[in-house]
Amino acid sequence: MRHVIALDVGGTGMKAALVGLDGALLYGTRRATGRERGPAAVVESILGFAKDLRVHGQTHFGLAAEAVGVAVPGIVDTERGVAVHSAELGWRNVPLRGLLGHRLGRIPVALGHDVRTRGLAEGRVGAGRGTGRFLFVSLGTGIAGAIGMDDGIEAGAHGCAGEIGHIVVRPGGPACGCGGRGCLEAVASAAAVGRAWSTAGGERTADAADCARAVEAGDEAASGVWREAVDALADGLVTALTVLDPRTLVIGGELAGAGDTLFTPLRTAVGERVTFQKLPAIVPAALGDAAGCVGAGLLARDLLAAAAAG
Repeated sequence: MRHVIALDVGGTGMKAALVGLDGALLYGTRRATGRERGPAAVVESILGFAKDLRVHGQTHFGLAAEAVGVAVPGIVDTERGVAVHSAELGWRNVPLRGLLGHRLGRIPVALGHDVRTRGLAEGRVGAGRGTGRFLFVSLGTGIAGAIGMDDGIEAGAHGCAGEIGHIVVRPGGPACGCGGRGCLEAVASAAAVGRAWSTAGGERTADAADCARAVEAGDEAASGVWREAVDALADGLVTALTVLDPRTLVIGGELAGAGDTLFTPLRTAVGERVTFQKLPAIVPAALGDAAGCVGAGLLARDLLAAAAAG
Protein backbone atom coordinates (compact mmCIF):
# COMPACT_ATOMS: atom_id res chain seq x y z
CA MET A 1 0.00 0.00 0.00
CA ARG A 2 1.72 3.18 -1.18
CA HIS A 3 1.46 5.94 1.40
CA VAL A 4 2.89 9.12 2.94
CA ILE A 5 3.48 10.30 6.51
CA ALA A 6 1.45 13.26 7.81
CA LEU A 7 2.48 15.04 11.02
CA ASP A 8 0.69 17.92 12.73
CA VAL A 9 2.85 19.37 15.52
CA GLY A 10 1.16 21.41 18.25
CA GLY A 11 2.26 23.03 21.46
CA THR A 12 1.42 20.07 23.66
CA GLY A 13 0.71 17.20 21.31
CA MET A 14 1.39 15.79 17.85
CA LYS A 15 -1.17 14.12 15.62
CA ALA A 16 0.04 11.80 12.90
CA ALA A 17 -1.29 9.61 10.14
CA LEU A 18 -0.25 7.33 7.34
CA VAL A 19 -2.23 8.37 4.29
CA GLY A 20 -2.67 6.44 1.06
CA LEU A 21 -1.91 8.15 -2.23
CA ASP A 22 -5.66 8.20 -2.85
CA GLY A 23 -6.17 10.16 0.39
CA ALA A 24 -7.40 7.23 2.46
CA LEU A 25 -6.47 7.27 6.14
CA LEU A 26 -4.55 4.07 6.78
CA TYR A 27 -3.39 4.67 10.34
CA GLY A 28 -3.65 7.45 12.92
CA THR A 29 -2.00 8.08 16.27
CA ARG A 30 -0.95 10.80 18.73
CA ARG A 31 2.02 11.55 20.92
CA ALA A 32 3.06 14.27 23.38
CA THR A 33 5.28 17.02 21.99
CA GLY A 34 7.36 17.19 25.16
CA ARG A 35 7.95 20.93 25.06
CA GLU A 36 8.57 21.00 28.83
CA ARG A 37 11.91 19.29 28.08
CA GLY A 38 13.06 22.14 25.82
CA PRO A 39 13.24 22.84 22.06
CA ALA A 40 15.95 20.26 21.31
CA ALA A 41 13.80 17.56 22.89
CA VAL A 42 10.80 18.69 20.82
CA VAL A 43 12.81 18.29 17.62
CA GLU A 44 13.96 14.85 18.71
CA SER A 45 10.36 13.91 19.52
CA ILE A 46 9.30 14.85 15.99
CA LEU A 47 12.16 12.93 14.40
CA GLY A 48 11.53 9.86 16.55
CA PHE A 49 7.79 9.94 15.87
CA ALA A 50 8.37 10.14 12.12
CA LYS A 51 10.82 7.24 12.26
CA ASP A 52 8.33 5.11 14.19
CA LEU A 53 5.64 5.91 11.63
CA ARG A 54 7.94 4.88 8.80
CA VAL A 55 8.63 1.56 10.55
CA HIS A 56 4.90 1.02 11.12
CA GLY A 57 4.21 1.51 7.43
CA GLN A 58 6.93 -0.89 6.41
CA THR A 59 5.71 -3.50 8.87
CA HIS A 60 1.97 -3.30 8.17
CA PHE A 61 1.78 -2.25 4.52
CA GLY A 62 4.93 -3.79 3.11
CA LEU A 63 6.27 -0.50 1.76
CA ALA A 64 8.10 2.48 3.22
CA ALA A 65 6.41 5.88 3.16
CA GLU A 66 7.28 7.81 -0.01
CA ALA A 67 7.14 11.33 1.40
CA VAL A 68 6.49 13.27 4.60
CA GLY A 69 4.34 16.34 5.25
CA VAL A 70 4.81 18.25 8.52
CA ALA A 71 2.77 21.17 9.84
CA VAL A 72 4.35 23.27 12.60
CA PRO A 73 3.38 26.47 14.43
CA GLY A 74 5.20 29.78 14.22
CA ILE A 75 7.15 31.32 11.37
CA VAL A 76 8.00 28.80 8.67
CA ASP A 77 10.23 29.10 5.61
CA THR A 78 8.58 26.50 3.43
CA GLU A 79 11.00 26.92 0.52
CA ARG A 80 14.08 26.20 2.64
CA GLY A 81 12.26 23.75 4.90
CA VAL A 82 13.20 25.67 8.04
CA ALA A 83 11.09 26.22 11.17
CA VAL A 84 12.25 29.80 11.69
CA HIS A 85 10.68 30.61 15.04
CA SER A 86 8.02 29.33 17.40
CA ALA A 87 7.43 30.96 20.76
CA GLU A 88 5.12 28.05 21.52
CA LEU A 89 7.85 25.44 21.06
CA GLY A 90 10.86 27.60 21.89
CA TRP A 91 12.86 26.92 18.75
CA ARG A 92 14.67 29.09 16.21
CA ASN A 93 15.97 28.24 12.74
CA VAL A 94 15.46 24.48 12.91
CA PRO A 95 16.27 22.86 9.51
CA LEU A 96 13.44 20.41 10.01
CA ARG A 97 13.19 19.24 6.41
CA GLY A 98 16.86 18.32 6.29
CA LEU A 99 16.78 16.64 9.69
CA LEU A 100 13.78 14.53 8.79
CA GLY A 101 15.20 13.62 5.41
CA HIS A 102 18.42 12.50 7.06
CA ARG A 103 16.71 10.52 9.83
CA LEU A 104 14.34 8.76 7.43
CA GLY A 105 16.76 8.03 4.62
CA ARG A 106 16.60 11.04 2.30
CA ILE A 107 12.84 10.89 1.95
CA PRO A 108 11.18 13.98 0.39
CA VAL A 109 9.79 16.27 3.11
CA ALA A 110 7.32 19.18 2.85
CA LEU A 111 7.20 21.64 5.74
CA GLY A 112 4.13 23.82 6.25
CA HIS A 113 2.74 26.48 8.58
CA ASP A 114 0.09 24.90 10.80
CA VAL A 115 -2.82 27.22 10.03
CA ARG A 116 -2.07 27.47 6.32
CA THR A 117 -1.84 23.68 6.22
CA ARG A 118 -5.27 23.41 7.86
CA GLY A 119 -6.56 25.97 5.39
CA LEU A 120 -5.22 23.86 2.53
CA ALA A 121 -7.16 20.88 3.86
CA GLU A 122 -10.37 22.87 4.22
CA GLY A 123 -9.94 24.21 0.69
CA ARG A 124 -9.29 20.86 -0.95
CA VAL A 125 -11.63 18.54 0.95
CA GLY A 126 -13.44 20.64 3.59
CA ALA A 127 -15.68 23.68 3.91
CA GLY A 128 -13.79 25.72 1.31
CA ARG A 129 -13.93 23.06 -1.39
CA GLY A 130 -15.16 24.37 -4.72
CA THR A 131 -15.33 28.00 -3.57
CA GLY A 132 -12.30 29.15 -5.56
CA ARG A 133 -11.39 31.90 -3.10
CA PHE A 134 -11.86 31.68 0.64
CA LEU A 135 -10.35 32.86 3.91
CA PHE A 136 -9.81 30.27 6.61
CA VAL A 137 -9.61 31.75 10.10
CA SER A 138 -8.56 29.75 13.15
CA LEU A 139 -9.85 31.09 16.48
CA GLY A 140 -7.79 29.34 19.10
CA THR A 141 -5.21 30.43 21.64
CA GLY A 142 -4.25 32.91 18.93
CA ILE A 143 -5.90 33.96 15.70
CA ALA A 144 -4.41 33.25 12.29
CA GLY A 145 -5.69 32.87 8.77
CA ALA A 146 -5.01 31.22 5.45
CA ILE A 147 -5.85 32.79 2.11
CA GLY A 148 -7.23 30.12 -0.20
CA MET A 149 -7.06 30.46 -3.96
CA ASP A 150 -8.26 27.57 -6.11
CA ASP A 151 -6.44 24.48 -4.75
CA GLY A 152 -3.64 26.35 -2.99
CA ILE A 153 -2.85 28.75 -0.17
CA GLU A 154 -1.18 32.13 -0.66
CA ALA A 155 1.84 32.34 1.64
CA GLY A 156 2.86 35.88 0.71
CA ALA A 157 6.24 37.30 -0.27
CA HIS A 158 7.75 36.53 3.14
CA GLY A 159 5.58 33.65 4.31
CA CYS A 160 3.39 35.85 6.51
CA ALA A 161 0.18 36.20 4.50
CA GLY A 162 -3.08 35.64 6.35
CA GLU A 163 -2.01 36.88 9.79
CA ILE A 164 -5.43 38.36 10.43
CA GLY A 165 -4.92 38.08 14.19
CA HIS A 166 -2.60 41.08 14.06
CA ILE A 167 -5.00 43.48 12.40
CA VAL A 168 -5.42 46.27 14.93
CA VAL A 169 -9.11 46.49 15.79
CA ARG A 170 -8.88 48.34 19.12
CA PRO A 171 -6.08 50.95 18.89
CA GLY A 172 -4.35 51.33 22.24
CA GLY A 173 -6.10 48.21 23.52
CA PRO A 174 -4.68 45.14 25.27
CA ALA A 175 -1.07 44.17 24.64
CA CYS A 176 -0.55 41.45 22.05
CA GLY A 177 2.17 38.84 21.97
CA CYS A 178 3.44 40.35 18.71
CA GLY A 179 4.42 43.55 20.55
CA GLY A 180 1.48 45.62 19.33
CA ARG A 181 -1.65 46.71 21.14
CA GLY A 182 -5.30 46.15 20.31
CA CYS A 183 -4.69 43.33 17.81
CA LEU A 184 -7.65 41.09 17.00
CA GLU A 185 -5.87 38.19 18.68
CA ALA A 186 -5.56 40.17 21.93
CA VAL A 187 -9.30 40.79 22.18
CA ALA A 188 -11.15 38.04 20.30
CA SER A 189 -9.12 34.82 20.48
CA ALA A 190 -10.28 31.94 22.64
CA ALA A 191 -7.54 32.83 25.11
CA ALA A 192 -8.66 36.48 25.23
CA VAL A 193 -12.30 35.50 25.76
CA GLY A 194 -11.25 33.12 28.53
CA ARG A 195 -9.25 35.85 30.26
CA ALA A 196 -12.09 38.36 29.98
CA TRP A 197 -14.65 35.89 31.30
CA SER A 198 -12.37 34.87 34.18
CA THR A 199 -12.15 38.53 35.16
CA ALA A 200 -15.87 39.22 34.72
CA GLY A 201 -16.99 36.00 36.39
CA GLY A 202 -14.34 35.86 39.07
CA GLU A 203 -13.29 32.34 38.09
CA ARG A 204 -9.56 31.78 37.70
CA THR A 205 -9.90 28.66 35.59
CA ALA A 206 -12.72 29.76 33.28
CA ASP A 207 -12.12 29.47 29.54
CA ALA A 208 -13.89 30.45 26.33
CA ALA A 209 -16.03 27.31 26.36
CA ASP A 210 -17.21 28.21 29.87
CA CYS A 211 -18.10 31.67 28.63
CA ALA A 212 -20.07 30.25 25.70
CA ARG A 213 -22.04 27.98 28.02
CA ALA A 214 -22.80 30.93 30.30
CA VAL A 215 -24.00 32.93 27.29
CA GLU A 216 -26.32 30.08 26.35
CA ALA A 217 -27.63 30.06 29.92
CA GLY A 218 -28.47 33.77 29.68
CA ASP A 219 -25.70 35.16 31.89
CA GLU A 220 -25.52 38.93 31.29
CA ALA A 221 -21.83 39.32 32.16
CA ALA A 222 -20.87 36.47 29.85
CA SER A 223 -23.05 37.93 27.11
CA GLY A 224 -21.19 41.22 27.43
CA VAL A 225 -17.80 39.53 27.14
CA TRP A 226 -19.00 37.49 24.16
CA ARG A 227 -20.52 40.50 22.41
CA GLU A 228 -17.28 42.48 22.69
CA ALA A 229 -15.31 39.59 21.19
CA VAL A 230 -17.79 39.08 18.36
CA ASP A 231 -17.80 42.81 17.55
CA ALA A 232 -14.00 42.88 17.42
CA LEU A 233 -13.95 39.74 15.29
CA ALA A 234 -16.48 41.26 12.88
CA ASP A 235 -14.33 44.39 12.57
CA GLY A 236 -11.29 42.31 11.72
CA LEU A 237 -13.14 40.10 9.28
CA VAL A 238 -14.63 43.05 7.41
CA THR A 239 -11.16 44.53 7.02
CA ALA A 240 -9.94 41.21 5.65
CA LEU A 241 -12.82 40.68 3.25
CA THR A 242 -12.48 44.26 1.99
CA VAL A 243 -8.89 43.52 0.98
CA LEU A 244 -9.27 39.90 -0.14
CA ASP A 245 -12.85 39.64 -1.45
CA PRO A 246 -13.28 35.95 -0.55
CA ARG A 247 -16.33 33.99 -1.60
CA THR A 248 -16.41 32.17 1.74
CA LEU A 249 -15.14 32.74 5.28
CA VAL A 250 -14.34 29.40 6.89
CA ILE A 251 -14.10 29.68 10.68
CA GLY A 252 -12.37 27.01 12.75
CA GLY A 253 -10.62 26.62 16.07
CA GLU A 254 -11.82 26.52 19.65
CA LEU A 255 -14.33 29.38 19.42
CA ALA A 256 -15.98 27.82 16.39
CA GLY A 257 -16.89 24.93 18.67
CA ALA A 258 -19.56 27.19 20.18
CA GLY A 259 -21.61 26.67 17.02
CA ASP A 260 -24.58 28.99 16.58
CA THR A 261 -23.65 30.85 19.77
CA LEU A 262 -20.78 32.25 17.71
CA PHE A 263 -22.01 32.06 14.13
CA THR A 264 -25.45 33.66 14.54
CA PRO A 265 -24.24 36.95 16.08
CA LEU A 266 -21.07 36.94 13.95
CA ARG A 267 -22.99 36.72 10.68
CA THR A 268 -25.24 39.54 11.86
CA ALA A 269 -22.31 41.72 12.97
CA VAL A 270 -20.41 41.25 9.71
CA GLY A 271 -23.57 41.93 7.70
CA GLU A 272 -24.12 45.19 9.57
CA ARG A 273 -20.60 46.39 8.74
CA VAL A 274 -20.38 45.74 5.01
CA THR A 275 -21.19 48.57 2.63
CA PHE A 276 -20.05 48.06 -0.95
CA GLN A 277 -18.41 44.72 -0.18
CA LYS A 278 -19.97 41.46 -1.28
CA LEU A 279 -20.98 39.57 1.85
CA PRO A 280 -19.33 36.14 1.83
CA ALA A 281 -20.82 32.98 3.24
CA ILE A 282 -19.60 32.47 6.83
CA VAL A 283 -19.37 28.76 7.59
CA PRO A 284 -17.78 26.50 10.22
CA ALA A 285 -14.72 24.49 9.30
CA ALA A 286 -15.57 20.92 8.36
CA LEU A 287 -12.50 18.93 9.34
CA GLY A 288 -12.07 19.94 12.97
CA ASP A 289 -9.15 18.37 14.81
CA ALA A 290 -8.12 16.35 11.76
CA ALA A 291 -7.43 19.34 9.49
CA GLY A 292 -3.72 19.59 10.28
CA CYS A 293 -3.03 15.94 9.51
CA VAL A 294 -5.17 16.03 6.38
CA GLY A 295 -3.30 19.11 5.18
CA ALA A 296 0.11 17.63 5.99
CA GLY A 297 -0.82 14.56 3.98
CA LEU A 298 -1.79 16.79 1.06
CA LEU A 299 1.59 18.56 1.24
CA ALA A 300 3.37 15.21 1.05
CA ARG A 301 1.21 13.94 -1.81
CA ASP A 302 1.76 17.21 -3.69
CA LEU A 303 5.51 16.58 -3.52
CA LEU A 304 5.06 13.22 -5.18
CA ALA A 305 2.69 14.63 -7.81
CA ALA A 306 5.16 17.41 -8.66
CA ALA A 307 8.01 14.91 -8.96
CA ALA A 308 5.94 12.68 -11.25
CA ALA A 309 4.94 15.62 -13.42
CA GLY A 310 8.43 17.04 -13.66
